[in-house]
Amino acid sequence: MSTFHGLEMAKQALSAQQSALYTTNHNISNANTDGYTRQRVNFETTPSHPSAARNRPEIAGQKGTGVEAGTVQRIRNQFLDHQYRAESSSSEYWNSKSNALTQIENLMNEPSESGLASTMNQFWESLQDLSVNPDDSGVRSVVAQRADSVAETFNYLSDSLTAMRADLKKEIDHKSETANSLIHQINNVNKQVKEIETHGQLANDLYDKRDKLIDELSGIVNIDVDYTKSSETAPDIADGLATVKLADANGKALGAPALVGVSEGEFNYNPIEVDYPPSEFAAPGSLKGLIESYGYNTDDGDTVKGTYPDMLQDLDDLAGKFARKFNDLHNEGADLRGNEGVEEIENFFQIPDGQPAASNIIVNQKILDDPGKIAASSGSGDGDGENAAALADIIEESFTPSYQSLIGELGVKTQEANRMAENTEALKSQVEQQRMSVSSVSLDEEMSNMIKFQHAYNAAARSMTAVDEMIDRIINNMGLVGR
Repeated sequence: MSTFHGLEMAKQALSAQQSALYTTNHNISNANTDGYTRQRVNFETTPSHPSAARNRPEIAGQKGTGVEAGTVQRIRNQFLDHQYRAESSSSEYWNSKSNALTQIENLMNEPSESGLASTMNQFWESLQDLSVNPDDSGVRSVVAQRADSVAETFNYLSDSLTAMRADLKKEIDHKSETANSLIHQINNVNKQVKEIETHGQLANDLYDKRDKLIDELSGIVNIDVDYTKSSETAPDIADGLATVKLADANGKALGAPALVGVSEGEFNYNPIEVDYPPSEFAAPGSLKGLIESYGYNTDDGDTVKGTYPDMLQDLDDLAGKFARKFNDLHNEGADLRGNEGVEEIENFFQIPDGQPAASNIIVNQKILDDPGKIAASSGSGDGDGENAAALADIIEESFTPSYQSLIGELGVKTQEANRMAENTEALKSQVEQQRMSVSSVSLDEEMSNMIKFQHAYNAAARSMTAVDEMIDRIINNMGLVGR
């Protein structure tokens, strides 16, 4: 140890505490920065004196030589990151499902005065009136108009569902583009991280940027994230390079190529591609929820299943079944002039062959032009309204139970999706709070640290002053005898 070692040790202490103050200032500056992780300086003792050597001085033991600022480390818990991303995928999946089902529920608008059930009920009432007054031209005109309203309501519901499904396709495309943009950015950050870590440094702010991108990606698709060392010269506590893979509902990585990874020293990424009609998507997240709502190919490749295709099919089945039964019975009756329905107008409701029933059902134009052609009579020729009453019964016996079942099932699915969306969002928020308690900046704690490091800095300065006074005493105030 030299005479001036005390000064050097005090200088190192000043430098170390100054580094801690700078890091504290960095934390305070980014207290409200989204995705920022608080940092700390790891203090390390400098090598003691004397070091192990054959010519080392013989003293009672090693003496401390001071402190130095080691690494500046992020305070991050990867387990909580994993939990958050899993909950984020699940939450966004159920949010997508809930939104899709809620839109259908709002469209169907049941019970209400403008829904299909109300329109059909008005048609039933008009048929009941016709059964009592089969010769009344006004009543017949009302039946024709109410029937036209039923057909138009079927058309409106089907067309609206189709338009909403088309909007889902646009949203799927947007989500895919967003995911691919995030994948590309993560790959670029990996490259920057390697360049920094190779020189033995920690890329803390780049780690934050990458984690934020990965968090966003986890909301779109469920992912499995693994980290590998970037180089032999990288610090031991460095995060390294992130490898991102698609994962199933259990968090297990799928066999598909990694979305982001390093292979044989080359950085590469694989964008997500969605074909139409899409196949079933295995990774939970908002993209899976959108695909399941839009519709996907089954294993046999011949059937498209999903929230909207199923609803459209149910609506077509309902319209087709009702129209067939109504037409069959109407064709057995007789109109105001005693002519049988089948001879005069063929079918009351018409649906083009091979076309979806709900979007194409119409009332025969001959009925709208001449309501006297409605076959209200049983065909006996006495002008009774028995067939009109029987036609009304079809609504109660065939349409109403099926439609109530359809709406009830929709309500149960929507309720379940809403409940799961709330539950998963609560779990996601809970994990986020736990993660923030570890990684976020506490201004109270940083102020406390600032005071602590400031006092340590002042103490190191006083130590330097004490050593300076001691050296001054030795140099300037000793050896004066004999002058």
